[in-house]
Amino acid sequence: MSDLEKASRDAVEAADNSEMVRQIAAILAAQQLLNQQQPAPAPARREFNATRWLVIGGVVVSVGLVASLFAIAVAIGATCATACLLILRSLWTDFQKGK
Repeated sequence: MSDLEKASRDAVEAADNSEMVRQIAAILAAQQLLNQQQPAPAPARREFNATRWLVIGGVVVSVGLVASLFAIAVAIGATCATACLLILRSLWTDFQKGK
């Protein structure tokens, strides 16, 4: 191959490469232009649902009432157990003394 043929082949490859670079640059520019034109979608605003909040409030109140009744039952049980133990201890000491 002569130098002239190599040079012409290199010139054709360079022209192809420069055309490909131009096409890539055009595609990137078009993508940037599309991205700039499309505004970000606004988040969808949910409508206020009163029923949902009434149900949540009712559940919270119900759970609170059940917890307070349980706490009262535990307190009454502890008081009765303490009184029972004090009475049994008094009876045991009286029995030990022989009364």
